[in-house]
Amino acid sequence: MTPSVLAGLTGAALVGFGLYGLILHPHPLRKLLAFNLMGSGVFLIFGIVARRGASAGFSFDPVPQAMVITGIVVAFAASAIAVALILRLSAESGHVTLDPEVWTGSNGGDTM
Repeated sequence: MTPSVLAGLTGAALVGFGLYGLILHPHPLRKLLAFNLMGSGVFLIFGIVARRGASAGFSFDPVPQAMVITGIVVAFAASAIAVALILRLSAESGHVTLDPEVWTGSNGGDTM
């Protein structure tokens, strides 16, 4: 198994774990971490695809590296905004979950 295949499989596993965490957990911070994990996997896969294209004899193209670097910066800014929104949600409501059972209670009444 070559290092590029191993890195590609690692990227695919990161995307899978991120998608699993994004669907499974109702807590916003865990969703944010899962989304960042999924994004890291996509960046890794994109970098490996660009590297394999360059090693196959195609001319060197700096666009994939520039796109990955731009994506990392955008993901960092989006994560900072999401953390600020999670903190605002906690300050306003006292709850930091998106689970509907916590918001309405088990008897169907409003417990906020």
